[in-house]
Amino acid sequence: APSPTTAVPYTSVKCIDVRKNHHKTKWLVPWGLNHCEKLKDFDEAVSRQIEANDIVFAVHVPLPGKEMSPWFQFMLFIMQLDIAFKMDNDLKENAEITLDVSLAYRDDVFGDWEEIAHAIEIRKLKCTFGSPKTPDSEGRHYDCDFLPFMEIGSVAHKYYLINIRLPVNERKGINVGIGEIKDIRLVGIHQNGGFTKVWFAMKTFLTPSILIIMVWYWRRITLMTRAPVLLEKVIFVLGISMTFINIPVEWFSIGFDWTWMLLFGDIRQGIFYAMLLSFWIIFCGEHMMDQNERNRLSGYWKQVGPIAVGSFCLFVFDMCERGVQLKNPFYSIWTTEVGTELAMAFIIVAGICLCLYFLFLCFMVFQVFRNISGKQSSLPAMSKARRLHYEGLIFRFKFLMLITLACAAMTVIFFIVSQVTEGHWKWGDITIQVNSAFFTGIYGMWNLYVFALMFLYAPSHKNYGEDQSNGDLGVNSGEELQLTTTITHVDGPTEVYKLSRKEAQE
Repeated sequence: APSPTTAVPYTSVKCIDVRKNHHKTKWLVPWGLNHCEKLKDFDEAVSRQIEANDIVFAVHVPLPGKEMSPWFQFMLFIMQLDIAFKMDNDLKENAEITLDVSLAYRDDVFGDWEEIAHAIEIRKLKCTFGSPKTPDSEGRHYDCDFLPFMEIGSVAHKYYLINIRLPVNERKGINVGIGEIKDIRLVGIHQNGGFTKVWFAMKTFLTPSILIIMVWYWRRITLMTRAPVLLEKVIFVLGISMTFINIPVEWFSIGFDWTWMLLFGDIRQGIFYAMLLSFWIIFCGEHMMDQNERNRLSGYWKQVGPIAVGSFCLFVFDMCERGVQLKNPFYSIWTTEVGTELAMAFIIVAGICLCLYFLFLCFMVFQVFRNISGKQSSLPAMSKARRLHYEGLIFRFKFLMLITLACAAMTVIFFIVSQVTEGHWKWGDITIQVNSAFFTGIYGMWNLYVFALMFLYAPSHKNYGEDQSNGDLGVNSGEELQLTTTITHVDGPTEVYKLSRKEAQE
């Protein structure tokens, strides 16, 4: 697949708003039919006595000769200001810029522009000046950080138009002391259509695969005389959450203007993360082979509780950003000091907690391995067929535990990298290039892992009775030796439980 996203730079065109004299269209278009009257620079505006309030910065998306497509899924815009140093118009400390922004769309080159959103936004300028502030340095540019500008959760139209005004009001102190702005540049980021198609194809293929194994797995459990144990229930719920994230609802975004798809995707991913992290704790705990009361969800509240709280915080954080953007695409939690500190603190704390969680999981897996190694000493006393059966079980279980650790490590890395990637435009310096193989690989890994769990933990229809205990390596013991033999037993708890409780004796 091609890389997940593309970044396209746009430079705004300075248009003169002459509507006060002539009743023209509300929207100022930088080029094409009915384009606006343009200014080369602000020196021309001064010589023509054009006020700052009559200048509109216009950006047409996409560039000439191109069209936007619903396959792009979302649009994220970052703003960069070109500010020149002037002795008589210096940039104040902690200066704030007020933007009067409007967004419109049309699907036809000759059609009228329809408004999507209008807002008055304030952004804090963070700029540094490398040279001494002397008359010799006049005209040199400040080095300013990127500013978050806009995010839309769907690209349902072919053409978009952004009009930006910088209203000046000296009495109220609006846009005073922000230096001499030369240009406004935007960077537009959208998902690649080719990557979207590969992503949709994966989801469409994987959904029935997981659904079929889920139905088969639950049917195996309902055929038993006993009630399902906690581990079997948790695996089934994990399968449901995997199916929820798999269902390719995104196909509808090609035909409908559903701006909430980004938020919906985040919620689905959050539910799956919470379920996966909780499952790993319960999975290891159920095989600890200690004397604690297991097979009850209440026994894990200390471990699962913090995961639930963390997931809820993640949801609230997401609603504060993407939830508000459904109404106002220009809103960003990163625009205020408090918002930026909260967002940064949240991402750092989430990363630290996930790393600590992974270390705790490693410790649990180590304990499980140590306990199983202790139980292996009782294997030589068993008959050949039964010993081989349990050796197969233990080998398969250890293998699954190591796969679990690898899966957990990759998931933690994926979460941290995706958070950094999403935030790096808003932070400035940090850049991580994530290619499509990483996204599709992690997603495929989750599906394979859930598939393998249901396959290995579905109750077996085979019965290892005493009649086999003295048998040689015949057909029956050959069946027992297969590494695809499932771990749970039709008549009771899992074989590993039996081994751990010393019930599996001759």
